[in-house]
This record gives sequence, C-alpha cells and structure tokens, in this order.
Amino acid sequence: METEDLFHINYKNKDPKTGRILVSYPTLNDFYFKRSVILITEHTENGTVGFVLNKEIKVPINNLLEDFPEIDAHISIGGPVSPETLHFIHRLGEVIPGTVHVVDDIYWGGDFEYLKSLYLAQKVKKEDIQFFLGYSGWSGGQLDEELKKDSWLVMDNKEIGILQKKAINWKNIIGGMGENFRFWQNFPEDPTLN
Repeated sequence: METEDLFHINYKNKDPKTGRILVSYPTLNDFYFKRSVILITEHTENGTVGFVLNKEIKVPINNLLEDFPEIDAHISIGGPVSPETLHFIHRLGEVIPGTVHVVDDIYWGGDFEYLKSLYLAQKVKKEDIQFFLGYSGWSGGQLDEELKKDSWLVMDNKEIGILQKKAINWKNIIGGMGENFRFWQNFPEDPTLN
C-alpha cells in the first residue's frame, strides 16, 4: 500500500453545513489549520464561516477588549481572516441581543456590551463561552474544493462536545474515529524531521 493511500480512508464525509465540524487531515500543513477542529457557524452557497476550536492562547480578555472585566476565559485563534477582530460562541441563548443560533445550544456572537453586563452580574461561567481572534472563511464553493482535495473530514458536533470543560484535542478526536485512523493519530506534525 502506498503512503498516500493511508490517508484515503473509507469514511463517508457528511455534507458541510452550519453546526457541523471540520477536522483537518494530518497532511494539512497550514499555520492556522494544521491539526485543527473547526465549528462551522454559517454555510451558504455564498461561503462558509467557522472558528478553530482547538488553538487556545493565554491572553487576558481585557487586553483584547477595553473596559472589560478581568475574567478567566477561553480564547482561541479563530482563523486567518481579520485576526484583529474578536468573536465568540456561547450557550447563553438569545439572552444576548444580536446572537445567531448555530445548532442545539450553541450560539454565535451578539452584543458585547450586554455580554459585559452579564459578566459583571456574574451570570456567565467559563465553560459557557469561547472567544476567538479572527475567523475562518471560505468563499462560495471553496470549501467543497478543499473537501475534494482531502483537506477536511466533516462530522457532527455531537461527536466532539463543544464548550466543554475539557479542551478539544485533534489527536483525541482522530483516535475516537476508529482503528482505521490510527495511522493519522501517529503521523508526525512535520514529516520532514523524521
């Protein structure tokens, strides 16, 4: 069996749609997307928007938002588009004005000032929200082309547990997908160093 055949595993990719998850192939070597797990927050014929869930950084939130309470928050690099902007997903529902329902109990964005008031009233738990610097975006048809080139697996969000206390880990997700993916799990991040 040739090495490249090891990556073409018999896996029935689901269609990309809002609320589903993208998991990168181990051969995807992009700075933002290498070993990434992305929540799709919007998918239309005009394009796709999502956030990388597993690239957490240690930066205080009030370094990013002026006049925001000092809180312990999950902050990740959301993707390469507009890295100077701050976004969030949450489980606070439509309590936050301007929020968009993604799937199940997951919502996207909303009014930052209202969110600030919820933090000041101590009505937000750390595991209810995740912040992102930048986002991941694809123009219409671009993600479909990347799927054809074996850059991503598409799976349901229930298989990974978004906004849980435990951090999302690419290797653990791949390991939970079965014996056929064992090679992926052990594939070196930089094969040129072997």
